[in-house]
Amino acid sequence: MTTLDAPTAAPAPAAGATRRTLTIGPHTVDTPVVLAPMAGITNMAFRLLCREFGALHSADDGGLYVSEMVTTRALVEDHRESWRLVTMGERETPRSVQLYGVDPSTVRRAVEMLRERDLVDHIDLNFGCPVPKVTRRGGGGVLPWKSELFTRIVRAAVEAAGDEVPVTVKTRIGIDDDHVTYRDAGLIAQEVGAAAIALHGRTVVQHYSGTARWDAIADLKELVTDIPVLGNGDIWSAEDALAMMEQTGADGVVVGRGCQGRPWLFADLAAGFAGRPDRIRPGMRQVTGVLRRHAELLIEFYEDEGRALRDLRKHVAWYFKGYPVGGEMRHRLATMESLLDLDQKISELDLSAPYPGAAVEGPRGRAGTPKKAHVPEGWMDSRELSADHAQRLHEAELDTSGG
Repeated sequence: MTTLDAPTAAPAPAAGATRRTLTIGPHTVDTPVVLAPMAGITNMAFRLLCREFGALHSADDGGLYVSEMVTTRALVEDHRESWRLVTMGERETPRSVQLYGVDPSTVRRAVEMLRERDLVDHIDLNFGCPVPKVTRRGGGGVLPWKSELFTRIVRAAVEAAGDEVPVTVKTRIGIDDDHVTYRDAGLIAQEVGAAAIALHGRTVVQHYSGTARWDAIADLKELVTDIPVLGNGDIWSAEDALAMMEQTGADGVVVGRGCQGRPWLFADLAAGFAGRPDRIRPGMRQVTGVLRRHAELLIEFYEDEGRALRDLRKHVAWYFKGYPVGGEMRHRLATMESLLDLDQKISELDLSAPYPGAAVEGPRGRAGTPKKAHVPEGWMDSRELSADHAQRLHEAELDTSGG
């Protein structure tokens, strides 16, 4: 259980409000929200924490919660750490796994292995990663430019998954404004049998800078009519999610950076989509309680207290954004070594401090600035895949193998 309790008597939905659900293949969830995979963040512990909050205002867990990205080659080559990342807990259902692959046959085999080991109920394919070490060899967000390869990869995953395990696709607007791919990607995904497509309203060049272009999500929704279209980008609150749905007509939203240090956002989202005004506005005592719950779940996940607390360090700045925690204490919390150490440092905080208001809302994480698209030489000259580019793609997957 979370340490932020549900209301003792939840208000009835607003007059005329109807709950928005989301159906992906055979799975229907009570809240049209997907937790975006984030490397080093959305491990089992964080997913469970988000689920616990999502369930506060929902008949189920309040959405879909996707694993960290794992490469298909790592699974096919039987990397132990990658298999651990895709192994879900008993409380996780549906079991959603995100895969990154650049070779259709490897993608196919990885999906077959996941099914053979009964480890998955939903597969998401990543075509949105903007990280240079991936894109400079043709992977991630620049791969859909090679439309035939993109088609073969999605088709291979869909065929291997069968009817029981839906395959969804996540992508970006394109490489840059002169090399837009989302329209073709949406039509291809629909044609080859994907169950949904999610669009991050930024190009690879933008990374996470600037403002997400929700107009592209609206355009994709008008174009792709047979499968759900999900919108991603700049959802920092339940109100943002509701506004995106209203403005774009999207069938659901994908939430990433907005929940960093705020897993209770999923309670707000579930309430918002149920037409309820409930929003969690935690004071310091509640925030530290959630932080400690996160620590407990990480210890359960890693089965190693030291490793768990070291992993938690990266979350400290997000949890205490806007709260009266000085720089020295933030540094001390970011060097915690054990649960006892964490408890001692929490005891030194002013636990009576109230919710600070606007200071904790809005964008989280580093937005950065637009960056040059790192792609193989000649990559954007043609939408066909050359032999040289095919070799670079092989190297791209090696760079991220092991999860």
